[in-house]
Amino acid sequence: MNIKDKIEDYFIKLNVPYENKGDGIWKITGRDRGLDNVIVMASDPIVTVTVGVMGVPKANKEKFYEELLRLNASELAHGAYGIEGDNVVMVDSLESENLDLNEFQASLDSISLALNQHYKILTKYRDNK
Repeated sequence: MNIKDKIEDYFIKLNVPYENKGDGIWKITGRDRGLDNVIVMASDPIVTVTVGVMGVPKANKEKFYEELLRLNASELAHGAYGIEGDNVVMVDSLESENLDLNEFQASLDSISLALNQHYKILTKYRDNK
């Protein structure tokens, strides 16, 4: 089974609602699972799971970046926070060759849990509160 078919099979087995955006790209639409607007991209040899978190704040950037690094180092089982343009994202990269259902589920669960647990921590830095 190729990686694209495997990922769609995993979505079905995990009961994760998604939209196929074409060419190995899917958008998870599972707001009830804390996974709304998560993008999964399969491009051998990597499967990338990405979600936008918030805009980079204009004020207190140093403290904000320090907070992101602290969370990356101490609280994330899968993935990491990063900066993409002017936005904070969470990204997890998985090897497609050995990807199994448990690892895929662990990645999605970890992202969902981190977003829920870190929401208040990160949004205190948001501009125009």
